[in-house]
Amino acid sequence: MIKSVNLDPWEQVAQHLGVDLYLDLQPDPSGSARWRGARRRQSLATALRASISDGRLAPGTRLPPYRSLAADLGLARGTVAAVYQELIAEGWLVARQGSGTHVADTPRPDLPKPMTRQRKTPDTVHDFGLGQPNSSLFPRTEWIAATRRAITAAPDRAFGPGDPQGSERLRVSLAGYLARARGVRTHPDDIVLTTSVMHALDLLSRSVFGDVLAVESHGLPFHRAVIERGGTVTTPVPIDNDGADIDQLPTDVSAVLLTPSHQFPTGVALSPPRRAAAIEWAGDHDGLIVEDDYDGELRYDREPVGALQALNPDAVIYTGSVSKSLSPAVRIAWLVLPPRLVDRVRAAKGPREPDASIIDQLVLAELIDSGAYDRHIRRSRQYYRRRRDHLTDAFARAGVTIPGIAAGLHAVIPLSAETEHVVFEAAARRRYALAAMSQYRHPHADGGSVVPPGLVVGFGTPAASTYHADVSALVSLVAEDAPNP
Repeated sequence: MIKSVNLDPWEQVAQHLGVDLYLDLQPDPSGSARWRGARRRQSLATALRASISDGRLAPGTRLPPYRSLAADLGLARGTVAAVYQELIAEGWLVARQGSGTHVADTPRPDLPKPMTRQRKTPDTVHDFGLGQPNSSLFPRTEWIAATRRAITAAPDRAFGPGDPQGSERLRVSLAGYLARARGVRTHPDDIVLTTSVMHALDLLSRSVFGDVLAVESHGLPFHRAVIERGGTVTTPVPIDNDGADIDQLPTDVSAVLLTPSHQFPTGVALSPPRRAAAIEWAGDHDGLIVEDDYDGELRYDREPVGALQALNPDAVIYTGSVSKSLSPAVRIAWLVLPPRLVDRVRAAKGPREPDASIIDQLVLAELIDSGAYDRHIRRSRQYYRRRRDHLTDAFARAGVTIPGIAAGLHAVIPLSAETEHVVFEAAARRRYALAAMSQYRHPHADGGSVVPPGLVVGFGTPAASTYHADVSALVSLVAEDAPNP
């Protein structure tokens, strides 16, 4: 670009106005000084036409005021004004009273049609996908208000490079919230913030886990995958109606991953004797328990199940996220660590926060401190409880009893071993989004687990406008393809 060195007062002001616009106006070094102004005008007009033609300036794009563009390019204001008028006359641009100059909304007939990518239309008819809350519940108003307050109150250093442990303000807020709502015993200095539980497990696999980690015989495959990518082998532990069978933990493991509050996908809670057995195992074997507090906040019919971590903070690593309580789009999760492991996990994460948005962490802290997060959780519980009741009532009328859904966002529709794959394949043909229980089975799990086959469906996902119709269609699917589930 051609830049002017000596700026007049208007140019000094104009450089602070308008919007940025890149145009390649490199001068011809072999050109003479004669007619230089005319060549600059022609070059600017050609560059603008080219930017519009190839789609860099889309219809409706606002251009900078001609005086600002003149200051940016080092051209005379009259030159840029004349080019704008020329392109307006040709139909490339349009001047709108009070709103400046824009690229014309109506494409010129002599211009090639802009290239558009072919987008695939969603092919799911009934969406019972797992692992996400209903997107309509996201507290938009509260998030906006919390953002304004958090940004206003944040010190300047909050906008610098991030601490690998995450925002100190959120760690303080989380320590208080987790103690109050989940019974977790910790200090802000012992919390490391991450973007997801999966990211937390990746950090642990690279810094804490040994060669072998025990996991529940049924669980999330991508959690097992990220652990094994870190060099740790996973070995299954049988589960039944009381949760993981702690007595069958392999002798060669030094750590075990559990979902004690709400096992995924069976939905059972780890029974009090099993909880005590897990803590005793950790003490006797100098072992670690990783507690994934899956759906711990979304409880309905039962008294709250406190965090296992409270029974022995020195032996339990506690992890959770806001992916179910708020949205998976908010990339915030946490590790509550025994103090001796904090430096090791920090080192695995690196000297600076590599992924998370510190701004979002400040907003979440504001939501927690203001009470808005608690109010959102309580509203969500009522919403999902009504959905759960409708689902179980609809299947009860069809003669299908769904095991108690005391917490969480998913249900297991029991089927026989012979019909699980039949119904699942029928659902796929009819474009249902759901899962089969067998998809969550550890590849090395033996017959020790008492996990009945069935369909795993997320009742939080369908839109409010279609929920009743989606449930009716699901009941019909099961009744037609598994008449004796």
